[in-house]
Amino acid sequence: MLRGLDISDMLIIERLELNFQPGLNVLTGETGAGKSILLDSLGFVLGWRGRADLVRQGAAQGEVTAWFDLPAGHPAHAVLQEAGLPEGDELILRRINTSDGRKTAWVNDRRCSGEVLRQLSETLVELHGQHDDRGLLDPKGHRAILDDFGGLDAALQETRAAWSARHSTRRALETARKAQAEIAAEEEFLRYAVAELDKLKPEEGEEATLDTRRRMMQAAERIRADVVQAYEAMGPNGAESQMADALRWLDGAADRAEGALEEPMAALNRAMIELDTAMEGVVTAIEAMSFDAAELEETEERLFAMRGLARKHNVQADELAGFADTLRGKLAALDAGDEELARLERDARAAEAAYDAAANLLTQARQAAAARLDTAVSGELAPLKMDRAVFATRITEDTAGPDGRDAVTFTVATNPGAPAGPLNKIASGGELSRFLLALKVCLTQGQSGLTLIFDEIDRGVGGATADAVGRRLAAIADGGQVLVVTHSPQVAALGAHHWRVEKSVTDGMTTTDVVPLDPEARVDELARMVAGDQITDAARQAARALLSV
Repeated sequence: MLRGLDISDMLIIERLELNFQPGLNVLTGETGAGKSILLDSLGFVLGWRGRADLVRQGAAQGEVTAWFDLPAGHPAHAVLQEAGLPEGDELILRRINTSDGRKTAWVNDRRCSGEVLRQLSETLVELHGQHDDRGLLDPKGHRAILDDFGGLDAALQETRAAWSARHSTRRALETARKAQAEIAAEEEFLRYAVAELDKLKPEEGEEATLDTRRRMMQAAERIRADVVQAYEAMGPNGAESQMADALRWLDGAADRAEGALEEPMAALNRAMIELDTAMEGVVTAIEAMSFDAAELEETEERLFAMRGLARKHNVQADELAGFADTLRGKLAALDAGDEELARLERDARAAEAAYDAAANLLTQARQAAAARLDTAVSGELAPLKMDRAVFATRITEDTAGPDGRDAVTFTVATNPGAPAGPLNKIASGGELSRFLLALKVCLTQGQSGLTLIFDEIDRGVGGATADAVGRRLAAIADGGQVLVVTHSPQVAALGAHHWRVEKSVTDGMTTTDVVPLDPEARVDELARMVAGDQITDAARQAARALLSV
């Protein structure tokens, strides 16, 4: 609830402080007195986009402060928490506009952006008038208004959850189809490559083993003949036989050599032992160098095959085994893809059906709420002297989305047989005001926390109709707060609190002031509204009669 407004150096307001009350607050005054300036100033501190030249001529800056009661549970608390701003049972908004156009805002003495002010304003104030395109006259918001009126939050949340699930399953299906298509495009290559690799069956580290074995066999082929010849030179037909002969001849002569041959014979025996060791080693080497020529050929063929496949697939030869596993995995995914796609398609169909069911239930709930709203608005139109007008909430099919498949438009037909059309295109100024008022009466039942502002919503009506408008405004204000700018004495007379907006000129400077009216001053103001500039006794009597009703 708006409790006060402090304005300094804004347009033709030098300094003004207003303290508002619960119930119906009425602002009256002559045309051009500055009533719209109050709304411009309030809109400025609430972050609304409006005129740029707000600073009073000659002033360095203009400033507006507004303060609101903020009970626990008020939606503004959520905005404050999200923005990291201090909370309490009072909310103070302050905004400054310098003469060069710079704007600065504070919430509870903490700097904030204009966007935060606008978010807060949506929870604090609603403005309605003939040119209000932010609320009831904007068809883009009619569906949300109907949902709020019908209490359809649960059905709406269920539809949004179903839409989210539908979107997720569709995305998963599309992703799987794309991946399947990419694999299928190389299926022929995959199957041929896997068959080729499976036939070769490469093992990790095999290339190095094969290469080492091949080099050994190639080297053995070149040196084995020399090693065999060396063995033959040492063997029975070579050094071994000759050394044995030499030892036998020395042994025959040893008895006559008086010990001179013992040392040479001992050395020769040692030499024969070493020769035997050498011959054993050579035999071992010859056996190691023995190979089958077919084995060399097979080793070379396998090594060349592995290296050829490695070049073909642009991998290292030692990576062929892992590469083969990767290709097999792709083939497995391809082979299992049909089953996975079938499962995803079943999930997508189920999610689609769930969304359809939720959206259909939401449509039915909206149709029922629309019927209740139409009946309620029709009941309000009769006292406003529009009993022949028809209000209808039109629900048509729209593109599916998280909030269902319905487009909602408030339509009116002002006369029987006349075609119905959008609210803001069919009704005239006075009719439009009354349609908006009737609609707002129905929509605000059970609501609290918002300050409603009606800017000359009674324009174009008078007499009993104006009285009916005033009574509807008073009904909306019961238990809440309504500010109404009016030129109708019937409406003004029903206000619980009354201010007069007046303009004066001092030393060539025009300023606007707002004066709270006591009971006698209120009679004079209503009399002025009845009779004009010349206030007569009859006008005062009429004013008192309006106040006594």
